[in-house]
Amino acid sequence: MHILFVEDESRIANFVRAGLKEQGFVVDYCDNGDDGYIRAMENEYDAIVLDIMVPGKDGLFILKHLRREGRNVPVILLTARNELDDRLEGLNLGADDYIAKPFFVEELVARIHAVVRRSMGDRQNLLCVGPLKLDRITREVTCNQQIVELTTREFNLLEYLMRSPGRVFTRMQILEHVWGYDFNPSTNVVDVCIQRIRKKIDLIGGMGWIESVRGVGYRFSKPES
Repeated sequence: MHILFVEDESRIANFVRAGLKEQGFVVDYCDNGDDGYIRAMENEYDAIVLDIMVPGKDGLFILKHLRREGRNVPVILLTARNELDDRLEGLNLGADDYIAKPFFVEELVARIHAVVRRSMGDRQNLLCVGPLKLDRITREVTCNQQIVELTTREFNLLEYLMRSPGRVFTRMQILEHVWGYDFNPSTNVVDVCIQRIRKKIDLIGGMGWIESVRGVGYRFSKPES
């Protein structure tokens, strides 16, 4: 999943980012509300983890404007304040969940999965094309009922393509979503990763789903019967 994380305390931010990445999340990070607001408004995320007390635009401002613009991305508020009024204000503005510091990263991961599952519905957590199945919650991929062993990057890339079959994604779009904004745009890691996924799926009898679009990028398409 692609997560936006807005938190100004560097110690907490580094710890949480490392924990989320270990669990397979792609994390865009901002240490202030002004940058967080721009990212939240300009990009599509599976969920946003948002500290209320950040420099610049605070978390409640960002949440309020997301909902005002009709953006229904799941939002988890993160704050050291745990008074009832603060929780109620955030929830009344449309927050999906609320976690007070200190907390365990494992709890945050579980809550992210929960709010995304409620937002998308269970059916959208299982992506299926013919004999190829990808479970976004268990992070298991099977083809012809055999498990396909994928790395975290490979899983995230395959999921990204399978969520929008037929849509062409540029290499830059894939880099930003799967590797993050701070990755070198001139690298060939996308092409290398695509080739590894193709090889693993082809070994189990699934062929032709990831198509190259010359001069543009890649798309996921069910092979013609």
